[in-house]
Amino acid sequence: MSHTPTPNASYSLTLRVRIHNRPGKLGEITTAIGKAGGDIEGIDIVSVGKDFLIRDITVNAASESHSQQIVESVRDIDGVDVVNVSDRTFLMHLGGKIEVTSKMQLKTRSDLSMAYTPGVARVCQAIEKDPEKAFNLTIKKNTVAVVSDGTAVLGLGDIGPAAAMPVMEGKCQLFKEFGGVDAFPICLNTKDPHEIIETIKNISVAFGGINLEDISAPRCFEIEDRLKEELDIPVFHDDQHGTAVVVLAALINALKIVNKNMEDVKVVVNGIGAAGVACSKIVMAAGVKNIIGCDTTGAIFNGRKENMNWVKDWYARNTNPENEQGTIHEVIKGADVFFGLSAPGVIDVNDLANMAKDPIVFAMSNPTPEIMPEDAAGHVAVMATGRSDYPNQINNVLCFPGIFRGALNCRASRINEEMKLAAAHAIAEIIGPDELHADYIIPSVFDRRVGDAVAARVEEAAYRTGVARRHRSAVDGDLI
Repeated sequence: MSHTPTPNASYSLTLRVRIHNRPGKLGEITTAIGKAGGDIEGIDIVSVGKDFLIRDITVNAASESHSQQIVESVRDIDGVDVVNVSDRTFLMHLGGKIEVTSKMQLKTRSDLSMAYTPGVARVCQAIEKDPEKAFNLTIKKNTVAVVSDGTAVLGLGDIGPAAAMPVMEGKCQLFKEFGGVDAFPICLNTKDPHEIIETIKNISVAFGGINLEDISAPRCFEIEDRLKEELDIPVFHDDQHGTAVVVLAALINALKIVNKNMEDVKVVVNGIGAAGVACSKIVMAAGVKNIIGCDTTGAIFNGRKENMNWVKDWYARNTNPENEQGTIHEVIKGADVFFGLSAPGVIDVNDLANMAKDPIVFAMSNPTPEIMPEDAAGHVAVMATGRSDYPNQINNVLCFPGIFRGALNCRASRINEEMKLAAAHAIAEIIGPDELHADYIIPSVFDRRVGDAVAARVEEAAYRTGVARRHRSAVDGDLI
């Protein structure tokens, strides 16, 4: 069942139009845009001439071709000239979305002599004597590298490192905005796992943490595992663990709504890539016992030979306790929970009818989910997607800024399972028992309480599990 995409801000354009001063012209323009399916966001007067007006009309479209149709519909109006069309999303990216700024002004000779030579030499020597001081006396204290090779970008796939940069810049913006963490995008021009590992190890000196991003499976597992062993700062592959933490938070609250327990539910996961494996592992750590993973070949079971790799071998040994086999349509029968981390249209209403009573469906394929919420309505107890235009958005921004904020605060050497579970519970608990609703199992990405709550719980878990290297009594700026 195909759905016409709705106009949204990602296809937002501003038309600068020169309108001959005749009555009703503006009405003709707005009618034409409405008929073409555009959503007008604003109309501004730019200048007024003797017999004409110049206006900026900001319109949301649904796609690039839809944008063209809207522009053509305005061009066709007699007495209206389209002077210029600007794509607001492209304008936002001009020159990149982030910059480096200085924390203090250098106004006098003495400012310069402390920030740079000769005063800086004393600080360098202090770090040489005690390398731990780098955490207090350099940007390492609050800076994360966002590293990608561009092989698994959003819904775009292997687009290469240069094309991945706008996503990594955006990630850095989110780190700053929602966690107060400085982050820098680093896109590597290699797909070789060994080269990626060595490069990250060599540049890690400047950073307090490494956020791996959009690296394809199964290479991402090896890269993360090696870096976790060989670096003494947190390494976090957000596509895996960020997704998993938010999925667990959503599941904790969804199960409260349907009054079921982690230990009793049957969970079916479609898509056994980076996120699918991590989501499976975290819900198992939280108590789920019966979980079955499916890929394009069908259910993963112990003894399957076709389309396997070392990650799926682990999965086959550790999941599917009753060794169920067959397609997604067969194993979804009797399932309480469905996680989709795969492709559009994978399941339909018949599959939902075959699930257990009060099914929970998290269809997270982006931009088009495994089943559309409109189709699932009335057949599910709780529905979540990865999209912002439906309730219950499973969005990693609820997790990674707070997780790194907490890890940096206590100088954690790694981000372990306990810290991830703590983050999931912190997110879930933002929604009080009286607020919990089938359309509100996960807080909004703009809920400013989330980052602080996650950071506090993550920090606590780091101290509890012995990975925090900062003594609780340490005071910022204590250089002794």
